[in-house]
Amino acid sequence: MALKDLREYLSLIEKHGQLKRVSAAVDPKLEIGEIADRVSKVYGPGLLFENPVDRISGSSYDMPVAINLMGSYDRMAWGLGVNADTGTWRDLDVKAKQLMEMLPLDMPASMKDKLGVLMGLKDLAGAGAKEVKRAPVHEVVLRGDDVDLGRLPVLTTWPDDGGPFITLPLVVTNNPKGKLNLGMYRLQIFDRNTTGLHIHQHHDGAKNLRAWKEAGHSHAPISVALGGDPTTIFSATAPVPPMIDEYLFSGILRGEPVEVVKCVTNDLLVPAHAEIVLEGWCDLEETRWEGPFGDHTGYYSLADYFPVFHVEAITMRRDAIYPATIVGRPPMEDCYMAKATERIFLPAIRALMPEVIDYDLPLEGVFHNCAIFQIKKEFAGHAFRVMNFAWSMGQMMFTKYVIVVDEDVDCHNYSEVAWRCFNNVDPNRDVLISKGPLDKLDHSSNFESFGYKMGIDATRPFPNEGHEREWPEALEMSAEVKKRIDEMWGELGL
Repeated sequence: MALKDLREYLSLIEKHGQLKRVSAAVDPKLEIGEIADRVSKVYGPGLLFENPVDRISGSSYDMPVAINLMGSYDRMAWGLGVNADTGTWRDLDVKAKQLMEMLPLDMPASMKDKLGVLMGLKDLAGAGAKEVKRAPVHEVVLRGDDVDLGRLPVLTTWPDDGGPFITLPLVVTNNPKGKLNLGMYRLQIFDRNTTGLHIHQHHDGAKNLRAWKEAGHSHAPISVALGGDPTTIFSATAPVPPMIDEYLFSGILRGEPVEVVKCVTNDLLVPAHAEIVLEGWCDLEETRWEGPFGDHTGYYSLADYFPVFHVEAITMRRDAIYPATIVGRPPMEDCYMAKATERIFLPAIRALMPEVIDYDLPLEGVFHNCAIFQIKKEFAGHAFRVMNFAWSMGQMMFTKYVIVVDEDVDCHNYSEVAWRCFNNVDPNRDVLISKGPLDKLDHSSNFESFGYKMGIDATRPFPNEGHEREWPEALEMSAEVKKRIDEMWGELGL
């Protein structure tokens, strides 16, 4: 059985000693962030702050704050359905294989294979969202003057943040044709019933807003779910293929559909087992100054104008838990979510680029600044082919540095990768400078969301790539001697 909601996940990780309950009074303004940052940096447990307080007013919030719940490799894997009693992080490879078996990437030629695709699509349909009429998240409904975002223990995580930000939201949008999208876009609290909506032009949610405007509408419906099962939370961050929506993707990973319910003020579908839902709309002409915000790059993302989310209803459980995350210099909780994306989408990348053996997105590159590909090199220019293909794939178009190494190099061993780069690379022959879209958070470029990228070919060069001198072999002891020393190692006293 898949995890139904956030609280089942809390029980799971607590059972395995991976949740710490904090009973001390702690302020969501900076204090919870500082504690979570320290715990994250030492690879500590998930945290449940049971007594959040506003130190200025002296008042207490009536709901606890959960944070860093997916802040480890194993907790992330357990959240995605790996059995916590028998499995670990490495078992995500099984999830990745299951996903690829259900997602045909291109239409086969033969009728037999086409039938196989149709059968796969039937399986996909069975994993789609399941709408229910009654839901825990509708136990409390607040409308009109009762709407007050100040009752939520929303975190201010860094000293120069523009205000408190909702940091783990599942933002639900659709287009005029009804196609849903689930994305994670931070929300800065402006007042009792308005927030910013930090949504970049490349995001599918932004495409939905543009679609409403192009269809002649002045407003677009928006709903924001806080909490839910961990797989659906993860799915809101994943680069889901355009053929499916995030609820379907979550259903595939979970092995059963996500239960959803229609909002009370609009027709958007939100997770029925969420903790809290904010319902409202965006005026498609309105923007407001939002930020700065201490971001996952380890720097403050700069303030700018973004759409405004008007909240007209809040629904929640009677005993709601407020879920949050903090981002900053890695390692942080979002790093493990992104690493799960790396593992789960490896089969998809290998299906598109069969020469790829493995790849790594270093935490320090915050997942859009560096990618390391380990390939089976077969022809001159092969590494450059991989670089250019990578820059053509969805969100990987933002990757600022692409490094390519040979099949005998462990792409996850950064020391080994650096050794190959520093010794194998001739800057004139092996470096490719390109330009194109960059992540909006990249502050190094001269232009916002656009700039230069670099590919580094650290593979062994072929003669027809310009290197006609003899290439030395890397040092390696013979297998026979290694085996002999292994057998006598215990006697050496070392």
